[in-house]
Amino acid sequence: MRILLTMFLAQVAQATEGVDTSVLTIIQRSGLVAKGVLVLLLFFSIVSWAIIADKYFSFRRARRQNGNFYRTFRKSPALSELAHAAASNRHSPFAKMFLIVYNEVTQHLPEVDGSAATMKGLAPPITYQRIDRAVSKAGLSEASALEKNLSFLATTASSTPFIGLFGTVWGIIRAFESIGSARSTDLSVVAPGIAEALIATAMGLAAAIPAVIGYNYFTHQIRNLTSEMEEFSIELQNYVESQHLVAK
Repeated sequence: MRILLTMFLAQVAQATEGVDTSVLTIIQRSGLVAKGVLVLLLFFSIVSWAIIADKYFSFRRARRQNGNFYRTFRKSPALSELAHAAASNRHSPFAKMFLIVYNEVTQHLPEVDGSAATMKGLAPPITYQRIDRAVSKAGLSEASALEKNLSFLATTASSTPFIGLFGTVWGIIRAFESIGSARSTDLSVVAPGIAEALIATAMGLAAAIPAVIGYNYFTHQIRNLTSEMEEFSIELQNYVESQHLVAK
């Protein structure tokens, strides 16, 4: 078995000797359909990497600003200070949720002085149910924003291997046609066509693997952030009640 493998490798080396086997040369030598498949896979790959980079920095910024706003939220009961902190951390889901509730409250309490430390003692015309709906709406809006563009990663992960496989099958068909035209099964005839065919599969996998990893990673991050937002929404509703901003 080892002798046969050695003979095969020697034959391959002899057949490809003096032939430029670089990837770019193989791509240039490929047909129109194969080039179209590679361009499509390159598009998927570039867009996927752009989404992965954008999502990574977005989630990192959101977590950092969530921490900044939450520290202010825990130590300060003043609406004006919390509103300022929310405006300073505009990429924080927590801050966005607070601002929606803050706008809801201030619309129904026009007589409130924004510089007041708290709002106790006022007669709130807004109901708890309205605040609850505002908090729920804010949470759903932020969850949708976090999931934006993830569907493209899922599409890339599921479709690019099949696109690459199509390119490979098409290349193998052309390779067999070349074999028939040359009336020879020598490796010098077979190898270039097979190489062209396999590049499509390699490109498909190169596009799909990062997309799968990125999709799974960001799905996990979204699940964690969504859970944290649900916990914060409860704290936010408790805060509104503690400040007597809603009618019983």
